[in-house]
Amino acid sequence: MGFVKIIDQAVPNMPWQERPERAFELPLWRYSENPIVNRNPVIGVSRIFNSAVIAHNNAFSGVFRGEQTDGVPHIYWGESADGIHWEIDSKRIPFVNKQGEPFIPRYAYDPRLVKVDDVFYVIWCQDFYGASIGMAKSTDFKTFTRLENPFIPYNRNAVLFPRRINGNYMLLSRPSDSGHTPFGDIFVSESADMEFWGRHRHVMGKGTAWWESVKIGGGAAPIETSEGWLLFYHGVSNTCNGFVYSIGGAILDIDQPSIVKYRCKNFLLTPEEWYEERGFVPNVTFPCATIHDSDTGRIAIYYGAADTYVCLAFTTVDEVVSYIMQNSVLSAEDSEIGIR
Repeated sequence: MGFVKIIDQAVPNMPWQERPERAFELPLWRYSENPIVNRNPVIGVSRIFNSAVIAHNNAFSGVFRGEQTDGVPHIYWGESADGIHWEIDSKRIPFVNKQGEPFIPRYAYDPRLVKVDDVFYVIWCQDFYGASIGMAKSTDFKTFTRLENPFIPYNRNAVLFPRRINGNYMLLSRPSDSGHTPFGDIFVSESADMEFWGRHRHVMGKGTAWWESVKIGGGAAPIETSEGWLLFYHGVSNTCNGFVYSIGGAILDIDQPSIVKYRCKNFLLTPEEWYEERGFVPNVTFPCATIHDSDTGRIAIYYGAADTYVCLAFTTVDEVVSYIMQNSVLSAEDSEIGIR
């Protein structure tokens, strides 16, 4: 056990691969058998990417962004014994309203999956008269009941914290507009009941480094550690050939997560492999989930690649937290409480 502790359950059967001998100084390394979900994974779905998983009943469950062959994205459910080889249901998740009646979003994409107080929450981007956030809950991965939409348009990249903070649920989001906009900061909001959201606070904006100079957005659910909330997020840069999505890292204050304690000036992962550089949308690494083990400090990061594949990367909490702290550069806005 190292100097940083993950405050969560042990997951001894989590997917893992040791760091290869030929690895550079960055704290993340890719799974040698990437991608773990390829093209045309199930009937009627051409691509699955930007998806989230969670440890459940000594195995793993996941919610997957499935681009249907007609181009409309929806969310699918899957399960795995090892977190690597997935059986994905060919039928999209049959969301219902509070009365148990079918209530399917017109489209749904980039889901996150977070457990809070023994309830599994699915959060995604959808149409609410414009791009906005949809939410549902489940206790058995059989019935998924829609909740109230937390915000009006336009918003996306919603990420729920895995426990209440000061008695309230906490949700990261990235307000924007209806398109793929060249702007966007991360905010955090609070709710006592998962229905009414307020106390909105600014967390952090785009960075000065090239890889996050256009916009940023939440990624995997924050990991509670002895140093604060470890957040993997995405940063976007612009090139003559379009946007490039990289993975960054920050550590937020444990009690007031609108305050950034450390923020890495360097990317942790950027498109370099063929499955990240070539696909439906080239040059994308987009983090959506982690599996982590409190006993060993191991972390597996699930990320979407090129809007085409699901991939895995690995690190340890000691390595990645040390790297973030050693390479931290904060702005005045990062250190603020985030209200004006």
